[in-house]
Amino acid sequence: MQQHPPPSQYRYTIFLLIVVIALVNYIDRGAIAYAAGQITAEYGFDRAGWGSVLGYFGYGYMFGALIGGALADRLGAKRVWVIAGIAWSLFAIGMIWAGDLGIALFGGSALSGFAMVRILFGFSEGPAYSIINKTMSAWSPPTERGFAVSIGLLSTPLGALLTAPVAVGLLLLTDSWRSMYVVLGALGLVLITLFARLYTNRPEDHPKVNAGELASIRGGRAEAATAMSQAQPALPWWAFFRSRTLVFNSIGYFSFIYVNFMLLTWTPKYLHDQFNFTLSSLWYIGMIPWVGACFTVLLGGRISDWLHKRTGKLVIARSWFAAGSLLLTTLCFLLVSQAQSVWAVIALMTLGNALNALPNSVYWAVVIDTAPSRVGTFSGIMHFIANIAAVLAPTLAGILSARYGYSSMFIATAVATALGVFAMLQVRPGVGPRVEAEPSVVVAAE
Repeated sequence: MQQHPPPSQYRYTIFLLIVVIALVNYIDRGAIAYAAGQITAEYGFDRAGWGSVLGYFGYGYMFGALIGGALADRLGAKRVWVIAGIAWSLFAIGMIWAGDLGIALFGGSALSGFAMVRILFGFSEGPAYSIINKTMSAWSPPTERGFAVSIGLLSTPLGALLTAPVAVGLLLLTDSWRSMYVVLGALGLVLITLFARLYTNRPEDHPKVNAGELASIRGGRAEAATAMSQAQPALPWWAFFRSRTLVFNSIGYFSFIYVNFMLLTWTPKYLHDQFNFTLSSLWYIGMIPWVGACFTVLLGGRISDWLHKRTGKLVIARSWFAAGSLLLTTLCFLLVSQAQSVWAVIALMTLGNALNALPNSVYWAVVIDTAPSRVGTFSGIMHFIANIAAVLAPTLAGILSARYGYSSMFIATAVATALGVFAMLQVRPGVGPRVEAEPSVVVAAE
């Protein structure tokens, strides 16, 4: 009897590689929060102006997510990964000239220079999570889908957690926010070069994936699954808006993004202004609110998969699970707005952030469950809608905190997550857009 070799496990190498690249992507975007003191002193930004600097990133990020997802369906995830990775690394380095470019080109307005560079930087980073979803849909078995997506999304809390020691360490070591961005940009270029050598769009095309692993990824029906994927007509992009599930799922994800960007961009300055923490102590204090989320983002994928296996109902495993988590998140941020002790504030922020991260993988899994033929495009549209919060959260926090004090930005966060509770209760995963595919529609290339 012929012995077959055990299944290879190369998909986990891909998962790890994706996490590391997305990790640096996240540190790049969050590092500016720890350079607030140096940048605001150099260019004279007030609290509202600084909120605008933080929010400009989101304008580009929204459109980068939208276009990146569609390009991943058309050109393949690898090509978009490489183009976006090179671009965001170069624009990270370009941050060092942002204010001076504004002064030189825009009538002495450093704010306009930061607007230009931050928008382009955000646009370059925007495709990352849409193509993570595209990558995971191609490389993960159906039975591991929730967990696989959560592995890719681990970079969100882990990146935010590591932003504090990395950014503060580079700032203390070099005493220059510009040097910090040069180092981060160079690291991104090195990683994307490594990625280009190790990654293929499909596991079928990689020499280190054997037949056993491929059968596992394709659910034991590799050839049939491939044939069915090729035969299935691609939905038009506007079919997204015919799906109640996909639209409300995007609003739910908006709530997650709101919490994420509010904490990522304003926690360092809030702790400095409200409780007098210095840069030398923020490297570890800034990590605390993200510790729990590093565990719950992975745990949430497992819980969602377990609920699906146990009940056989995606509505329980995805929408009800997310709604319950967001409800608890809402309560935590309402309590933060009333807390007076620094340690009570940090504890509640940590708990609220951990609960917010628990269903992170759900939003992306709902897209795969509902529209498997257009994962990249529809993930990009979802990310575009949700990333309105990437602009709104830091900008609104700056306006509210300047007018009404810092407690108001936590109340606004609770309102955003309460909206998410309502939205996720409307989600019915697996119920696709009601659109009849036209005969002329051609399936997008992998």
